Amino acid sequence: MEMSLFLVQLLNGIQYGLLLFLVASGLTLVFGVMGILNLAHGSMYMIGAYLVYYFTAMTDSFWLAVLIACSIAMCIGIIIERFLIVHLYKRDHLDQVLLTVGLIFIFNAAQSFIWGNDPLGVDVPALLSSSIQITDIVQYPVYRLFLSALCVGIAVGMYYVINNTKLGMMIRAGESDREMVENLGLNIGTLFTVVFAVGVTLSALAGIVSAPVVSLVPGMGERVLISCFVVVVIGGMGSIKGAFVAALLVGVVDTFASVLLPGMSSMTIYLLMALILIFKPQGLFKS
Repeated sequence: MEMSLFLVQLLNGIQYGLLLFLVASGLTLVFGVMGILNLAHGSMYMIGAYLVYYFTAMTDSFWLAVLIACSIAMCIGIIIERFLIVHLYKRDHLDQVLLTVGLIFIFNAAQSFIWGNDPLGVDVPALLSSSIQITDIVQYPVYRLFLSALCVGIAVGMYYVINNTKLGMMIRAGESDREMVENLGLNIGTLFTVVFAVGVTLSALAGIVSAPVVSLVPGMGERVLISCFVVVVIGGMGSIKGAFVAALLVGVVDTFASVLLPGMSSMTIYLLMALILIFKPQGLFKS
């Protein structure tokens, strides 16, 4: 493989991995703190992408559409937690699976009814539509670099909030012993609502910012969800740090496998997961 091609694929793999982290971080945060296995998490990735498509067309501004779509996604997360998820905290994971699978069908039906089943796309914002010269013959889109920088910024922000703020202290305490948090007089219900809404918004944001570089198609959320479960399992259930490392690993491996082993690319990340779990059954990091 030529060095220029290697560099481009490496950048693509890192960018894909960082987007996976954006989705997986919300998934592992919700599971780690609330114990909720949200199979509809990928649907919010899809809804975010379609919302930014709709509001970009309505407002003629990608950045305004991002703000509107994120706000709607957060409201959806709050509504789902307050009216549906709240009834599942003392039930087993089977009930969680049944409810969230039902939400997948509802979101897919809503998407099909509102936007149809034809592939759609969002134009790259004019401000980030240029490319930079990597080598004499290779250019790389500025927007993809922006995606990577945004995801890294969010990862750093999450690390700071969880480890250096009162909210982060409450999240870590709720993850370790929710009964103790309640006995100390903290409103665990409000904390869970915030955590779930943030998790949903992170997934939707991943769909929002990826919309200019992917095709918007029905069921796109389920494809991302499968990869995110691989990330969460490899990184360790409930570990944000694990999700970050695993997402980068999965993104780079999947990208290079598509180029070097196209016939086996669909199974490489699962082989990677199996190999890691043989030596680290709990994943790379514990929550």
